[in-house]
Amino acid sequence: MTLVGLVTVRYFAGARAAAGVHEEKVDLPEAGTVRDVLTTIEHLHGEALTRVLSAASFLLDGIAVRNFAIRPLDGAALDVLPPFAGG
Repeated sequence: MTLVGLVTVRYFAGARAAAGVHEEKVDLPEAGTVRDVLTTIEHLHGEALTRVLSAASFLLDGIAVRNFAIRPLDGAALDVLPPFAGG
């Protein structure tokens, strides 16, 4: 498997608590997608993060992700933003 590069996953609020880290690097295989990154971090961090991801929003290099088939470029940043409370 050829690796495209690294995607930096940055966790915020409840996602940070569920993952136990502020950020981490994920090796992305050739033709890897945002969905592949999410699957990888679900396997790394388990059920608590999986629950957060089901309600989270995502930014890829600052742009909202609605299509998880998008292929991040080497060095991209994926932000995991759980729903925020307050007003």
